[in-house]
Amino acid sequence: MKTEYCKPFKQSLFPILLIFIISCCILMFKVLRPAVCRAASYPVTITDSDGNTVTVRKPFSRIISLYPAHTENIVTLGAGSRLVGISRGSRHLKGIPAGCKIVSYRDDLERLLALKPDLVIIRPMISRAHPNLVTGLRNFGITVISLQPTSPGELYSYWKTLGILCGRQEAAGKMISDFRQGLEDMVSMTRLIPPERRPKVYFEAIHRRMKTFAPGSLQIFCLEAAGGINIASDAARVRNTNIAAYGKEKILSKADEIDVFLAQKGRMNQVTRQEIISEPGFQVIKAIRDGRVYLVDEAMVSRPTMQLLKGMEIIHRILYPAPGGRR
Repeated sequence: MKTEYCKPFKQSLFPILLIFIISCCILMFKVLRPAVCRAASYPVTITDSDGNTVTVRKPFSRIISLYPAHTENIVTLGAGSRLVGISRGSRHLKGIPAGCKIVSYRDDLERLLALKPDLVIIRPMISRAHPNLVTGLRNFGITVISLQPTSPGELYSYWKTLGILCGRQEAAGKMISDFRQGLEDMVSMTRLIPPERRPKVYFEAIHRRMKTFAPGSLQIFCLEAAGGINIASDAARVRNTNIAAYGKEKILSKADEIDVFLAQKGRMNQVTRQEIISEPGFQVIKAIRDGRVYLVDEAMVSRPTMQLLKGMEIIHRILYPAPGGRR
């Protein structure tokens, strides 16, 4: 008798809990004002994602960006002319100066030094995998700063820090304001959908390893803002990253609950829709049976740029296709 009573009680609490979580997330974005970016003039002291403290005495003028998201944000801030080197994944961006070189964290130190940078912006993955490169650059007096937000709450601080580094603090404030407005517009649409009508989604990060995204990551933030329910809310985060371990057994244990199977597609997850559908054992998953398997560009859900808004819009259209329209 006790079991029969508790089950519907928990189910009735779930929609209330989901609304509460989304509301808290929006409130967090409205009130968050990181101390690191309050200064209107230089010098400004910042702490990067590796825990290093750096005092910025003036904007940097010769910047190497070794992560496409950094490059895209710097261009969005109107500071593309300060770039002297970018990673290969950024070469398609508009606003890159003609003389800017394509470089990599795998290059010899001399190749980076030849560009005479005063700042090299990396992310924690690079500092972990190539510590000698970071040490070598610093030994030559070059400032190296590691940045990568791993949660929605760190986005604004990250953009403000980039504004400080390239002398575009006002532009960073405008960028944040525009993002906040776009986010509120998206969530306003989501609020119109009753929680019980929101599809449960498995969001794949890396197919060959059966990895999903960690609760609280940027990707799950996009999914929930777009009106989806993360079926893998119990996934365990891998180190301090957005990736979470899950495994085929756990996925299949929720086969009948997965309404939509969503996967990022890009360098990290070079998968096709057919590969997902044909994965041994996946045929029992409700989303596979219903043909609701979709790929989303990695750049729109996994990089901390303004494109996150577009990623939310795409996911929203996938989850709630127009009547009579194409899914």
